Amino acid sequence: MPLRPIRRFLQRCLVPLLAALATAPLHAADRAEQRAQFRTALSLAAKPQDTAWKRYAAALEEARYPLAPYVELAALRPRVAKLERREVEDFLKRWPDTLAARDLREAYLRELARRGDWTTFRALWQDSSDRELQCNALQARLAAGDRLDFARDLETLWQDSRALPSACDPVLAAAHRGGTLDDQRIRERLDRAAAAGNAEAAAEIAPLLDGVERADADRIVTALRDPSGTLAKAKNWPDGAHVRDAVSYAFARLARSNSSAAETAWANLQARFQWSAEQKNRILHAIALYRATSYSPDALARLKALPEEAEDEATREWQVRIALTGGDYKETLEALDGLSDAQKEDPRWRYLRARLLDKLGRKAEAAPIYAALAREANFYGFLAADWSEQPYAICPGKLAGTDAAEATLAKQVDLERAYEFRELGMLREARREWDFAMGKLDQNQRRLAADLAYRRGWYDRAVFAFSADPETQKLYEQRFPLGMEKHVRQEARAAGVDPAWAYAIIRAESAWMTDARSHADAYGLMQLLPGVAKQMAKAEGLPYSKAQDLFDPELNVQLGTRFLGRMADKYDGSPWLASAAYNAGGAPVGRWLDARASLEPDFFIETIPYKETREYVSRVLAFSVIYDWRMNGKALPLSSRMPKIGQAYRAPDDRTPRKAVVCAPSPTPPATVADGAASPKQDTGTGEDASQP
Repeated sequence: MPLRPIRRFLQRCLVPLLAALATAPLHAADRAEQRAQFRTALSLAAKPQDTAWKRYAAALEEARYPLAPYVELAALRPRVAKLERREVEDFLKRWPDTLAARDLREAYLRELARRGDWTTFRALWQDSSDRELQCNALQARLAAGDRLDFARDLETLWQDSRALPSACDPVLAAAHRGGTLDDQRIRERLDRAAAAGNAEAAAEIAPLLDGVERADADRIVTALRDPSGTLAKAKNWPDGAHVRDAVSYAFARLARSNSSAAETAWANLQARFQWSAEQKNRILHAIALYRATSYSPDALARLKALPEEAEDEATREWQVRIALTGGDYKETLEALDGLSDAQKEDPRWRYLRARLLDKLGRKAEAAPIYAALAREANFYGFLAADWSEQPYAICPGKLAGTDAAEATLAKQVDLERAYEFRELGMLREARREWDFAMGKLDQNQRRLAADLAYRRGWYDRAVFAFSADPETQKLYEQRFPLGMEKHVRQEARAAGVDPAWAYAIIRAESAWMTDARSHADAYGLMQLLPGVAKQMAKAEGLPYSKAQDLFDPELNVQLGTRFLGRMADKYDGSPWLASAAYNAGGAPVGRWLDARASLEPDFFIETIPYKETREYVSRVLAFSVIYDWRMNGKALPLSSRMPKIGQAYRAPDDRTPRKAVVCAPSPTPPATVADGAASPKQDTGTGEDASQP
């Protein structure tokens, strides 16, 4: 065979083949071995006297294992107090622009701040979102003789209503001494903290004031921490502007937890002080608002009596709810007329207006509102479509990408680390790497990365990314994943609940984070409390020994669907009432039913006192429609998921008639289902959740 054809064959076939082999993904067995080595190396690195980790680290680095820097990081961090600068700089040089490098740098900077080694601190400092380190950096500048500028150095921290880290204390003290922070700015922050009810933030800045100003500031802190005690003592206090401020903040704080006590105290102290309009309005606003959230008999009268300057969106909305609860539809319409222009555009209040007009026989006025709402894929849009006998308008979108963009994304090593952590089950570390990677990508790349996460089964990354992006709201496939579909269908059916509802609970509770853990100590996909899980496991004969078992998604769904079924049984099968109880607990729902069981379901939902539960129920019901459509191509009418209180409800099956879904263009930017994942599984006792009106 002539030489030239052989050369052409090698160039066209063999060379590309060898190149492809050189760049091909690591064999699964090799990667599995590297993961085992990584785990071993991490455990060895945690032992201060053991240097065996170095052999593993070198091998992993040579093999270019994505997580190789984390082995050395695991060895360095426990001994950060003994590290020398050269060791840190060597690591930063070998692993530049990585999350591991940032973690070591920030840990070492904290140590340098503790030592007071501000020279080395300044040499290694890089901008950080960590507020403690930001204040350390300002302290380092002060040590070097720099003068702080309020707008450049302090304003962002100062405007934050949260309490500042203790590392900020010497900076603030120095800024005050130098005149950068004057008493007026301190007083403004104190007032912001007090208005937000943040006693910790108020307490940290009170010491910056002196003399009478300090005494007044301390009185405000006490008012926030002990409003009842403050109001009891106030009758003996001298009148003065700052004294009245403290008393007014005590009223506002007390009204949140006990509006009756605040009302009684107001009757005793109203004439005691010469209130400014602002102070009096603060008190009247708080008492009226929280009398409303507890549905006191005088609530509507108090809301209507508020001076215009004491009103805000919350009081106007509660005027609507109180009127609605009383069954006076004309009064409710008048309250709707009193909403701000921005509030009137909210689908919630547009829907309620149409419903009231319909109830009053003004169907011609209701029809165009229903028609416009029915083009929106949200709770109110779906209900409007039911009332006006229109199909649901769900218009799915697609994500456009390019080969070049996807190729660039494939080379993103931070994303590779995120996926590798996920494969190892180290989900917290995986999310941190993911967030670090997202900070380096442009908007289109972030969307492509989220879509890739969805296709790889990392659903929570896609849900959070696309639900937070106004331009990707129509990516329903990615935002509402059908994860574990066979398992969810099977377990939901076994529990006697609609799989679409079970999916909606998963989506609303955890947004598909299998290791989610709430502030109320609820775990996993369906956010179960350990006590509830133990009870259900015992009753159903399912394996369960500890709370961490609930991070197993299959077990969580097994226990969660059965608990959901038990909740539904308590409320005649009603998914909307069971959803309310799933979020808020049975005791609050019992109180609401005792007070307002005659209301129609949509009106009852709007009058739920807990803001979170109010929004949770509407979110779950809307998600149920979307998941039903995702599974069946059609959807059970939302209104059929909302039986009247006391009316029996039976979960749908495959033969249940469903409603058509069409792709109708929206006349406005997409108004979609509000997202979120929150689950406070605790009853607040005798009062309502007044902190969230």
